[in-house]
Amino acid sequence: MRALVTGGAGFIGSYLVERLVNEGYDVVVVDNLSSGRLEFLSEVSDSPRLRLIKGDLADPSVALEAVKGVDMVYHLAANPEVRIGSQSPENIYRQNVLVTYNVLEAMRATSVRVLAFASSSTVYGDAKVVPTPEDYGPLEPISVYGGSKLASEGLMSGYAHTFDWTAVSFRLANVVGPRSTHGVIHDFVEKLKHNPSELEVLGDGTQSKSYVHVQDVVDAFVFLTQRALERGSRFEVFNIGTEDRISVLDIANIVSEAMGLSPRIRLTGGVDGGRGWKGDVKYMQLDIRKAKSWGWRPKVNSSRRAIELAVRDLLEPKA
Repeated sequence: MRALVTGGAGFIGSYLVERLVNEGYDVVVVDNLSSGRLEFLSEVSDSPRLRLIKGDLADPSVALEAVKGVDMVYHLAANPEVRIGSQSPENIYRQNVLVTYNVLEAMRATSVRVLAFASSSTVYGDAKVVPTPEDYGPLEPISVYGGSKLASEGLMSGYAHTFDWTAVSFRLANVVGPRSTHGVIHDFVEKLKHNPSELEVLGDGTQSKSYVHVQDVVDAFVFLTQRALERGSRFEVFNIGTEDRISVLDIANIVSEAMGLSPRIRLTGGVDGGRGWKGDVKYMQLDIRKAKSWGWRPKVNSSRRAIELAVRDLLEPKA
């Protein structure tokens, strides 16, 4: 099998690339390196099975070059920063929706018919059912980022049914682990390095969400995409997370303790009822029973444990 991983030099993408190369896939990576880093691919950079294309998928010709000759596409390329949507909707549209359209069109032009997509829990918005199942509706994202992911899912479904593809969308909880370059853990560590005596926490501190380890996400991508192929699915959606959640104040305490600090916690109060920022979903936990019924379950089975492992790896990176 030959697979394309868009955004393959990024946080999640680089782990997926390692997994595929080690399992004997020939892997094409396309990344504009806006958030990805070449050093994330150092474990497999010398492999003859890996081909790297540095380019922007907003250019249709780059998408076409990347897709030619592959059997399947793992589409992870996107702007990963939820908060930027309120300042730059055009950036989110270009990097998330337009790029997805270009990938779909390149697949159609080259008759590639298998697609896995990194979507997001943000498509649910402020869900009234928590844990939230895949068939919850109506979907009402409260951020431009969440809207871009839902738009991409809609395009995927349309292409899959029109052109007889197998497409799988993975709605991810907050993903944590080594190589993460943004998010709450990264922010807390950097803030405490700058000022060990005080830690600013965005919002009112009661925000509570589910976190999943990056290796469990990679397992889900590979395993569930293969199961969908075996079943002849047209379009499947899976929630990927743990079966609990953790508050932002608990995360602040875990990070502080791991760094040997006892800072004063300063809550900003937030916006819109204590959210960290405009478009921040305050309470999120996904119902993962569908993925479990198909044979996947997280090995790191709690949000707290996923956070603890991610903090350890960020503070004590491997040589």
